[in-house]
Order: sequence, then structure tokens, then C-alpha cells
Amino acid sequence: MHIEDLSRWTHEHRFDSGNAAAERSTRVVMWITAAMMVVEIAAGWWFNSMALLADGWHMSSHAVAIGLSAAAYALARRHAQDPRFAFGTWKIEILGGFASAIFLLGVAALMVLGSVERLLSPAPIHYQEAIVVAVLGLVVNIVCALILGQAHHHGHDHGHGHGHDHGHGHHHGHDHDDHGHHDLNLKSAYVHVIADAATSVLAIAALVGGWLWGWSWLDPLMGLVGAVLVGVWAKGLVLDTAKVLLDREMDHPVVEEIREVVEADAGAGDSRIADLHVWRVGQGAYACALTVVTRDPQLTPDVVRQRLSVHEEVVHSTIEIHHCPAHP
Repeated sequence: MHIEDLSRWTHEHRFDSGNAAAERSTRVVMWITAAMMVVEIAAGWWFNSMALLADGWHMSSHAVAIGLSAAAYALARRHAQDPRFAFGTWKIEILGGFASAIFLLGVAALMVLGSVERLLSPAPIHYQEAIVVAVLGLVVNIVCALILGQAHHHGHDHGHGHGHDHGHGHHHGHDHDDHGHHDLNLKSAYVHVIADAATSVLAIAALVGGWLWGWSWLDPLMGLVGAVLVGVWAKGLVLDTAKVLLDREMDHPVVEEIREVVEADAGAGDSRIADLHVWRVGQGAYACALTVVTRDPQLTPDVVRQRLSVHEEVVHSTIEIHHCPAHP
């Protein structure tokens, strides 16, 4: 990609309409979640339901975490034209997703502590009233999930397939529909909402079991089950966002595709990549730095860059050529 193309890509991808839609959606969901959080905590305390109280405190952390996601979008938009960000402000959004995932792990730990405490010290529960509030919480979570899902489809479903003809008699097809092409900040908000919905379902099941059959132990047990579920989701989100923040991308298919397209025209090993680094700079967008050792006197960085152009996800390349004398 030439300098003018890189400048245009950076400008166009700093903050697009999809990010704006995601920011609006996360802000709306944050306020809805905060309102429901107050209702559930108050009801859980009043009706003495650990599952409902855990769901309320769980929702409180979600309100904070989703607020972080909205703040990340706002910061990314505010600094979108700041030239100090070499590849734009996209990683601010990833950082927001990472922070949300850490919050989610904290919530899982608190749920475990609260549930164990209630198992050791059971207390009477007002089942019918607590069920009504838990159902209301589930409805709110479903509405929030729909709002975020609409934002996702508006601008952040970037899974796509490519078929590339490398111009040397071979066609290469690949599908980059992987998690890395999704908005991880939006995904973090979505995971929080889905985790809330799951714990609401568990709370309803526990309350119904206690109400109908007197299984009071089911309430804190479901709190533990919910904590494990939330912890698993949080771990996955931490790994996804940390991978981007730490530039751990050398196992991505695009790495081998770059190597293949650069070395594809080499006759009898005339050219090979001696050093290659690939990292992500946006949703489905990558930069690379490579050193090519070659005996081909016609090979230049522009020629290599032209070969790389078949992969539109490679938006910036730094290329070094080392020419070696041909063998006698």
C-alpha cells in the first residue's frame, strides 16, 4: 500500500459510522442496565434472595463495564484525528473491552463469595416477589441484547471471504471470518448483557424450585453455576482482547498468506522471507514488516508491495530487500 493509500485508510477507519452506532447503543444499554441494577439490588435485599441479589450486583458491574465501553468509543472518536496515534485510535476500543472483561472476572469472584456465604447461612426468601423482579431483569437483558445486536449488524460484522488470483497461475481463496474481525469492545458489552440474561434465567430457576419444592439450597447453588459461566465468558474475552493489545498475531492465516504471495514467484528459491512481523491495526486490517533475501536483481519493494496488494487486509507494509549474488 502506498503512502497516500495508507493515509486515506487511516482517515476513513479512525471512527466510522459503525463505531458511532455502537457508541450510541452501548450508552443506551448502560443507562437501562443501571436502572435495572438498582431495582434488582433493592428487591434482592428486601426479598432476601441471594440469586436475585447476586444478579443485581452482577448487573451493577455490567453497568460500569458497559460504561467503560461507551467511554472507549467516545475517547476513540475524540482523538480520531490526533496524528500521534500512528494507526488511529482503534486500540482504545480494545482496551475498553479488556477492562470490561476484567470487571466480569471480578463479578464472578463476588458471586462465588456471596453464594458460599448463603449456603453456609441460609435465610428465608420471598419467592413470588423475587421471581417477578428476576423476570423483569431477564426482559431488560433481552432488550439490551437486541439493541447491541442491531449495532453489531449496522457496522461491525466484517467477516468476509476473498478469492485472490496471484497472477501466476494459482488462485488462493481464504475466509477471514474470525473473531478478530469483530468489534471486541462491542462484543464485551454484549457478553456482559448475555451474562446478565444467563444469571437471570438461573435466578428464576432457583426461585421457582425453592417456591414449589422448598429447595432453598438451589438459590445459592445457581449463584455458583452462574459464577462459573460468567468466569468462562470473561476468560475468553480477556484472551481475545489481550491478543490484540500484545500484537500476538503470528499464528493468524494472513501471515502464511503474506509469506506465500511474496515467495510464490521465486524460481529455485530465488527469493525468501528472512524476517516477518505482522500485527493488527484495525478490524480485519493488518500491518507487516518484512525482510526479503533474493538473487533476483529485478525484485524491489514496489514489486513485493504489488504482490501483497491482492490481500486488501494488509493496509501497510515496510519492506527491506537484500540482494545476494547468483550462484556460479
